[in-house]
Amino acid sequence: MLVARAGGLAPLPKEAWRYFFTASFSGAPVRLSLIGKKVVFEILQQQRKFLTFILRDRAARSEIEVVPERGGIITRWRIQQQDILYLDKERFANPQLTIRGGIPILFPICGNLPDNTYKYNGRQYTLKQHGFARDLPWQVEQVVAEENKAFLKLHLHDNEQTQAVYPFNFHLSFCYQIQGNTLEIRQQFYNSSSTPMPFSVGFHPYFLTRDKTQLKFDIPCREYQQQQTKEVHVFDGSFDFHRDELDVAFKQLQSTSATVTDHSRNLKLTLEFDNFFSTLVFWTVKGKEFYCLEPWSAPRNAINTGEYLTVLAPRTGHAATFRLRVNFF
Repeated sequence: MLVARAGGLAPLPKEAWRYFFTASFSGAPVRLSLIGKKVVFEILQQQRKFLTFILRDRAARSEIEVVPERGGIITRWRIQQQDILYLDKERFANPQLTIRGGIPILFPICGNLPDNTYKYNGRQYTLKQHGFARDLPWQVEQVVAEENKAFLKLHLHDNEQTQAVYPFNFHLSFCYQIQGNTLEIRQQFYNSSSTPMPFSVGFHPYFLTRDKTQLKFDIPCREYQQQQTKEVHVFDGSFDFHRDELDVAFKQLQSTSATVTDHSRNLKLTLEFDNFFSTLVFWTVKGKEFYCLEPWSAPRNAINTGEYLTVLAPRTGHAATFRLRVNFF
């Protein structure tokens, strides 16, 4: 087994199966790998336009790419040389634009607010759509390869910029783990403030598809609400992809998993999430090769309405898990 050191690669004793790598990266390529009896897990660091971490399961021929400084985002997930995620590379390359693609993180709100504002303790604050976590640089906390998995842990905490729009002290820690055809994101939220902290969190994965008419959905809800009209419709397992945009929310979830079968790509995607996530949002745009199925802990504007809003007591935390799995047929 080889591990990353400041000057390059160095041997690690056989008994030390775990290696913790705490971030200060100085530019040299980092390669961290573990060779077990049946699997090979590898973690690479590459300095592209943005510092990128690649977690790879060689046995399953799967890998993810993570860019901490662009909102801690997973930009790519590939299995057997097939991309699972969509990414608009031009928008990704421009730090002034929000990223359309990968798996952006939504915090401390999901969706938008009326006039982008909310009130707390009698004072009005401004928060733009989906909050600020997807726009801020995250810090690398651990890079770990073990005998049967590899994971990367990132964290984000409050600063002057966040305090101006969200007056709370917080610490977020997200762990990205790859194992076979499964991608797992374990989240920890901690309120460092002396007052209760309201928030919602979500993920905005962009899934690549070549033909939306070949998609079959199994979503654990009988109805959805359209974002623009607020009308509620019965869900029959399909969408009208002739519309310019589809933006709907499933709020009355009856289980904690959903599947999408893409017959044009011969793959089945399964989303699994804690009951902490109350809402699934489906969004797509006509003419674009993506669809989004997004687990949110609360619907849009929850910080004003209180609907499914999470409120953490001072000096307390909460943990949640979101898991994606792909099967080919």
